[in-house]
Amino acid sequence: MIPISRIVHALEPSATLAMAAKAKELKGSGKKVYDLSVGEPDFITPQHIRDAAVVAMNAGHTKYTLASGIPELKNAIAARYNADYGADHGADHGAVEYGAGHVVVANGAKHALHNAFFATLDPGDEVIIPAPYWVSYAELVKLSGAVPVIVPTEENTGFKMTAAQFRAAITPKTKMLLLCSPSNPTGTMYSGEELGALADIVLEKDLFVVADEIYGKLVYPGNTFVSFPTLRPGLMDRTIVINGVSKTYAMTGWRIGWTLAPLHLSKKMGELQSQETSNPCSISQYAALTALTGDQGCVSEMLAEFTRRRDFVSERIKSIDGLSCPEMAGAFYAFFNVRKYLGRKLGGVQIDTSEQFCLELLTRKCVATVMGSSFGCEGYVRASFATDMDTLKEAFDKIEEFLKS
Repeated sequence: MIPISRIVHALEPSATLAMAAKAKELKGSGKKVYDLSVGEPDFITPQHIRDAAVVAMNAGHTKYTLASGIPELKNAIAARYNADYGADHGADHGAVEYGAGHVVVANGAKHALHNAFFATLDPGDEVIIPAPYWVSYAELVKLSGAVPVIVPTEENTGFKMTAAQFRAAITPKTKMLLLCSPSNPTGTMYSGEELGALADIVLEKDLFVVADEIYGKLVYPGNTFVSFPTLRPGLMDRTIVINGVSKTYAMTGWRIGWTLAPLHLSKKMGELQSQETSNPCSISQYAALTALTGDQGCVSEMLAEFTRRRDFVSERIKSIDGLSCPEMAGAFYAFFNVRKYLGRKLGGVQIDTSEQFCLELLTRKCVATVMGSSFGCEGYVRASFATDMDTLKEAFDKIEEFLKS
């Protein structure tokens, strides 16, 4: 038997994809499944973006590109960031102005994270990650040989790490802070003031930041997104911004993400990518170019629908005895508290963990969710509301039935 390497043997599989696979198994057996497990917009990619892919194919853009992405797309990414958050957005912000050289286009945001970690971390380096956190963060850090340092947060603080918690977690081995705002899995978002307090410590302690801003355009009314490098002068030189088209433009399968980083680091990440994957899909790059430079009305339309669903899910959770969740400021997830139901029997089955809760909910009521333990927070469940309203209504009716059993 061919042996498995120690580092891969220790790797945890993606819980979200595992739950989605179980849901597909049930669907394959003929059951109606209410799938709230995967963070994937249910909308089809907008027509003008799909059309751009056809044009690109017919124009012969089917060859290798530069490993770090076509120049047009890199220019568009930098221009979009500058227009939305750059140097013209207030004197109190850091003077951020990105160019194409700061951009590396990757095979999705997950690949962009991989590039960032492998290009900056050495074995034994520590990366501070507030929990709850997206399931792949800790595993990607481990693959690089570095050590994830998990900082637990609480629902009553919106699952946001405080400056005091951050400072207390820093050791001589700390190299990086990893932040996701708006958050997967909680949907909560740091305010500019909260981020600024963390930024001051980053500068004081000479640390670096990976800012996952993939949900930065999916922010609900009454909330304001702040991009990390813009908080203080000097942060642009020590921040790697992660983003992509998957969530904002309903382009998960197209696999286009990117990093915005200091020039010297972007050059090295491009070299790393050239050895590992070469370029991202050429057709997808041209589609992403149109997504960024074309009509943005589709983003507003999708956000309006997500807002309607968010409001429904929020009220539905409040109406069910024993459940609670923090305010969802962005993204499309509800991270609800099921601790009241742990240690009890539901339908005659003892439920002691969030994993048991989710598996039993899927088996008995065909509702697919993801256990909070996979996000580093036992006693909670993540439900994605990136699905149609009828599915959401029926799914939460099933959840309530399950809890009353």
